[in-house]
Amino acid sequence: METSSLKEQAIYYRKKGYSYNMIRGKIGVNKSTLSNWLAKIPFSPNKELIKRIGLAKLKSASFKHRQKINEIEEMRILAKKELGQMTKRDLWFLGIGLYLGEGSKAYEQTRFSNSNPEMIKIAIKWFREICKLKDENFSPAIHCYPDNDIEDTLNYWSKVTGIHKKQFAPIYIDRRTNKLTVKKKTLPYGTMHLCIRSYGKKEFGRRLHRRIMGWIKSSLDQI
Repeated sequence: METSSLKEQAIYYRKKGYSYNMIRGKIGVNKSTLSNWLAKIPFSPNKELIKRIGLAKLKSASFKHRQKINEIEEMRILAKKELGQMTKRDLWFLGIGLYLGEGSKAYEQTRFSNSNPEMIKIAIKWFREICKLKDENFSPAIHCYPDNDIEDTLNYWSKVTGIHKKQFAPIYIDRRTNKLTVKKKTLPYGTMHLCIRSYGKKEFGRRLHRRIMGWIKSSLDQI
């Protein structure tokens, strides 16, 4: 268990019948993160949990949990039908929206930052397919905290991005003491910063940033 990721540990304990509070006590990850990780994991309470909260209360909680899972799945199926097949233009606008929220607007530097792996995957797809970037143009930088496992974090983001670890910039560790009580365990893999390098190609330097800013302004002007 010591060498497995926090998410793998959370899944392990959930399958063993532990509640979110019990899992949080074991691995220190907040409940909102556990909820995202474990929403689809089948749950059957173990004896320790039954003893803690009583069978009657547990049956009620289990019923509500099943209701929640069923409704989430129902809404996902409905949403998929409503959305339909995503086109390249849809991806273009999705990326514009993400960059508007989490991309760098200053200093004419193209950079996207987020702690959510799904957001990073979408950003990479957008940069590759819409902005026509190659793997060599990515210079991933990890911003993490003293409680993060450095090697585990590097392996995690390398797998998420599909970019070799050798291409990553040196990891920045935020050691400010006033940050520790807020950030500890809330970001198990820190934050990923996708920094874009032009390597001599003007279309991937300031021109790319100006182009993205133009897409954003043109989109906002039409709303």
